[in-house]
Amino acid sequence: MTIDPTIQSKGYTVLSLFDGMSCGQIALKKLGIKVFKYFASEIKPHAIRVTKHNFPDTIHIGDGQFPKDIPISSLMWKPQM
Repeated sequence: MTIDPTIQSKGYTVLSLFDGMSCGQIALKKLGIKVFKYFASEIKPHAIRVTKHNFPDTIHIGDGQFPKDIPISSLMWKPQM
């Protein structure tokens, strides 16, 4: 499997549903995987506070229902032709 050089330089865009305290971001960081944008869906106030403290660039999008103000197409990877 080859990784698109654009993704390697910018990083991945991640959507984490039921994010908790962002264990996904912890794992990605430990693996050395670069993240461009990280969208997190979480409703528990304590978990959100922990995430904001550890990963202040996280974009919180509320509950598990897909938000109306963020078009899903903006989260999807589009291959370059």
